[in-house]
Amino acid sequence: MTHGVDLTDLARKVQAQTLSEAAQALAGRTPQEVEYVLARLPEAQGLAIASYLADGAGPHTADSDTAMAGVEEFVEELLSPIPAALPVDCTAAEAIAFMVKAKDVSDITYIYVTAAQRLVGVVAMRDLILAGPSQTLSQIMTAEPYAFTGDTPIREAIAEAMHRHYRMYPVVDENQQMVGVVRAWKLYERIASEISAQAGAQYGVSREEQIGTSVLAAFRMRHPWLQVNLLTAFAAAFVVGMFENTITQMVALAAFLPVLAGQSGNTGCQAMAITLRGMTLGQLADYSVRDLLRKEILLGALNGLLVGVVAGVAMFGYATMSDSARPLMLGVVVLVAMIGACVGSGVLGVLVPLTLKRLGADPATASSIFLTTFTDIMGMGLMLFLATGLIM
Repeated sequence: MTHGVDLTDLARKVQAQTLSEAAQALAGRTPQEVEYVLARLPEAQGLAIASYLADGAGPHTADSDTAMAGVEEFVEELLSPIPAALPVDCTAAEAIAFMVKAKDVSDITYIYVTAAQRLVGVVAMRDLILAGPSQTLSQIMTAEPYAFTGDTPIREAIAEAMHRHYRMYPVVDENQQMVGVVRAWKLYERIASEISAQAGAQYGVSREEQIGTSVLAAFRMRHPWLQVNLLTAFAAAFVVGMFENTITQMVALAAFLPVLAGQSGNTGCQAMAITLRGMTLGQLADYSVRDLLRKEILLGALNGLLVGVVAGVAMFGYATMSDSARPLMLGVVVLVAMIGACVGSGVLGVLVPLTLKRLGADPATASSIFLTTFTDIMGMGLMLFLATGLIM
């Protein structure tokens, strides 16, 4: 309790200080202590100080750098002090008296009930207010409340938070003794951080890179993935080179290769974005991969048919104006290839991140690089194969 009082006093001091002074006051504190202090400040001031710390404008520890970078992996890294915990034989009147004396009563959402220091129940404010003064907490509590352990993975905690919608969650050790709480807003903040990081990670941009990252550091983070992208591009070029004779005799095909590649690549990226979002939010636990694949196959077929008709008509017109042989058949080839490429890219958009996860890699890391290569090889290879077989 003394620890909580010390942090409360620190929060009052920080509230009256400038950003730089606040950063110095929080230097050396653990991420949990920093979070505890910032949560007790006015929202605008807390966000300003957090942004100041995240930008590196003031002194802060390596641990706080990790917390601000959003790389937490387990629940224990998001712990906050327990706002209110009372013994099971405490009466409702005693619990209310405890709240009246508490300095941070607005911070108390639930009263956690313990027996022999073990978590056995939780009392919501509504139940406490409606209870009789002599009723004990054991009579009004919700027994066996849901709780995290310190080693609960963040992804699993996020999935539970999206399902349960509590404002905070108790965290217990192996003996069911409370060690702290995790506030729902921290988990939701982690969701936002995860999803925003995916946009860059898909293209080989490190999650740690920020706007202010130095040129040399950004170069080291990005360049290896560009080399990987170059190697995978060679594979696509090799496939196109296998049909060099077809392209030589039907130059119109060359003009539509980028169209097919771009369309199938976009279709795959859409499917991949939905898959990554579902993985982040834990939605794949309730929605099977088979159902997701079936959905993307149907979407790919519908999208491929509609854009394929437009592309096929365009190919027919272009081939006719350029005096290419068999323009109608070229239009059909583009139509069929577009449908096949969009269906295949939708399937790959689901399978690429899932495969990376199964291999133990970050499913978002440079997934777009691999997806683009696969869709290019499949889309362009399919169109050239059909043209060779049906026309040549």
